[in-house]
Amino acid sequence: MLGHLTLIFLCQLVGELVVGALVLPVPGPVLGMVLLFAILMLRGHVPEGLGQAAGGLQKAMSLLFVPAGAGVMLHFHLLADAALPLGLGLLVSTVVTIAVTGLLMAWLGRGAEQADG
Repeated sequence: MLGHLTLIFLCQLVGELVVGALVLPVPGPVLGMVLLFAILMLRGHVPEGLGQAAGGLQKAMSLLFVPAGAGVMLHFHLLADAALPLGLGLLVSTVVTIAVTGLLMAWLGRGAEQADG
């Protein structure tokens, strides 16, 4: 399991190094997880130990939100100043997401009906 955990962190490190070297507008850990995904696609399966290591990290993920929550409370006045744009952004993005999801489901449902009939 330690080897699989090392693989996860090594992919994150490579992602950070590539983003730092190429000045990409993508977070390093995201690029690292894309790299890990590519490795797993080439292997064709997820090793059991890797699944266990990732599951262990997922169980502790809620701890990662503590610093973010503390930062929000520390800078709450900044959020209050931008309440209108933030609220509008949330409202518009929610409506667009619901509309796109509905249209996509209707389109996918139409394809499933044609395949059945």
